[in-house]
Amino acid sequence: MKLPARPAVLLAVMAATACAPQTSANSSSDKDDKTGTLRVWLFQEVGNKPKEKVVDSVVAAFEKAHEGTEVDVEYIPVETRAQRVKAAFNDPASAPDVMEYGNTDTAGHVKDGGLLDVTEEFGDWPEAKDTDPTARQSVTVAGKVYGAPFYVGVRALYYRTDVFEEIGLEVPRTMDELASTARRIRAARPELYGLVVGGAYTYGAMPFVWANGGEIATGKDGSYTSAIDSAAAQKGIKAYTSLFTDDNCPAAKCAGMGGNDTVTAFAAGKAGMAIGGDFSHAAVEAGKVKGKYAVVPLPGVRAGSVAPAFAGGNNIGVLKSTSHRTLAVALMRQLASKKTQASMFGAMGFLPTFSDVRQQVAAKEPYVKPFARTLAAGTRFVPASPAWAQIDSSLVLPTMFQEVISGKKSVAAASKDAAKKMDDAFGTAG
Repeated sequence: MKLPARPAVLLAVMAATACAPQTSANSSSDKDDKTGTLRVWLFQEVGNKPKEKVVDSVVAAFEKAHEGTEVDVEYIPVETRAQRVKAAFNDPASAPDVMEYGNTDTAGHVKDGGLLDVTEEFGDWPEAKDTDPTARQSVTVAGKVYGAPFYVGVRALYYRTDVFEEIGLEVPRTMDELASTARRIRAARPELYGLVVGGAYTYGAMPFVWANGGEIATGKDGSYTSAIDSAAAQKGIKAYTSLFTDDNCPAAKCAGMGGNDTVTAFAAGKAGMAIGGDFSHAAVEAGKVKGKYAVVPLPGVRAGSVAPAFAGGNNIGVLKSTSHRTLAVALMRQLASKKTQASMFGAMGFLPTFSDVRQQVAAKEPYVKPFARTLAAGTRFVPASPAWAQIDSSLVLPTMFQEVISGKKSVAAASKDAAKKMDDAFGTAG
């Protein structure tokens, strides 16, 4: 994840930490030192220097404002992240004070007793009122807040303007039109996928479920029941899996594709349309289709509607074991502030979680507008349960899609089996 591009990695972190002994639950520090060294762990990005420059500026200002305080920032590589987080939760002496984490990891980290409840401090933060609802949800477990949203990412519909013009196509306004347009592209240009889709692309598939009124699961406060086998969800599953045909995206080639595969195919000029994120923009710009594509929100079932997108992203949290609570919370706010998020967008392209800041950057960078519109239309999030790590790492949803695509199971049978696996995970999450 660059979360949006990195969900699988961070879910792997969550999967590893979810099984950690909950020793840190009783290791909350009663110290609140007002000076000393604050340790910070942030994620190391591909091309990390621009991020470092923004963070260095925040740190310099923070240290100037807090005499006697130093901030030590460490960028954690992907391959060691799971072990480092697990060790930090089990051994407070090795833990940072402040940490960046994937927004789908919140519930698992809370279960493990690693994150500090900052509900009161978040509520007292003037900027928090402009945080968009889904971003706020991503730091909330059982009504309590465990961090501050850092950035958000969503997906929309990329399409080839030159191909549309050549064939005489209109931009699809509904999911039905999306499917028919995809098949028209494939018929006219058989060397192209119409809409490139992936059987292992969970967050490309879920908008079809949500747009048709389905849900992944229902519940609250950590208690969930799968809803993936409901009639509405099955309608969405059918709509998505019906795209894996020779007249659009042949199952033999597309069933195993993940999100990165579909974006890579589009960027390489092998598809007329693709579902990609704001975080895919740089890769597409660097590809063969540069100057020959545009982006619109993924259409919903009704004309003019937008299919709900998954809101990915990362958060900044304070560890429960910190001995610098007041300073750590202040630094969390600074790292997740409007000013920092605006700078981080300029440096890395990360979409701000504040609605007003997002509108400002969209006015400056036109490519952001369809993603901002998608966010404004309403996004969805995964169940706030530590069970999500197990469900995701066990490939429950990709397996369901692939069983339908291959013809091994009907939509009803595959979704019923997936629902049972999900409920088993929810039941043992504790």
